[in-house]
Amino acid sequence: MIHSLKFRAAIVSVVLLALFLGIWEGLNAPPGDTQPLTEYEKLMGGASQEARVPQPSAVFSLAMEELGNPFYDAGPNDKGIGIQLGYSLYRVLTGFFMAALVALPIGFLVGMSPLMQKALNPFIQVLKPISPLAWMPLALFIIKDSEASAIFVIFICSIWPMLINTAFGVANVRQDWVNVARTHELGHLKTAFQVILPAAAPTILTGMRISIGIAWLVIVAAEMLVGGTGIGYYVWNEWNNLDLTSVIFSILMIGIVGMLLDAALASVNRLVEYQE
Repeated sequence: MIHSLKFRAAIVSVVLLALFLGIWEGLNAPPGDTQPLTEYEKLMGGASQEARVPQPSAVFSLAMEELGNPFYDAGPNDKGIGIQLGYSLYRVLTGFFMAALVALPIGFLVGMSPLMQKALNPFIQVLKPISPLAWMPLALFIIKDSEASAIFVIFICSIWPMLINTAFGVANVRQDWVNVARTHELGHLKTAFQVILPAAAPTILTGMRISIGIAWLVIVAAEMLVGGTGIGYYVWNEWNNLDLTSVIFSILMIGIVGMLLDAALASVNRLVEYQE
């Protein structure tokens, strides 16, 4: 076990983390007021009261407090981190699954039909590079609801990786397998579901994994714009309150939840992997 790669990598990770936290803690320690304070310094609180990046010990202390009661609700601008993450996850998963309902059938169509591939490719190439947040003003004007507009932004940013990966996976299924299906006189629908879909599943899941990562990135920016609730609004609200400790804590929570979402889809991806 001691010589295994995983064990040695874990040791190196722990050492690097301890080193990073130690440097962070040391560089941001508040200096003592050793000299007599001037009148201005007395008014401002001296060097020890100057604004600086919070130390990791302060972030850890806040994390224990927040995670001890993550679902408290003390009004519109004071909700627990669990409630804020819950709102963000609801928006991300709703937009993500709506995108899957649209992207997977169209991806199948594009992958199986060279005609549809050529016909739809110009639309995909034009729409794909547009920043998801560029759609926000139009969505707010048409939908007239900030919640639904945020979900639409997640929908529009999730759709392209899924569609393109599905089309690529379907188009690259080995022709031998399709020919065998034809030999057994399988219909188009059975060939699609019993031969092409299982063969393309790893590529499709890779596209879905990319989409969920992008969606989680975008929801933070979208919620900063629409406000109300969610982890993006939480970050922006704490910044307006000049509470950098809460901002750093929320950034860490965004990273952890994003990692868990990616790990969940990676687990599903491993279930459909196969070796030829």
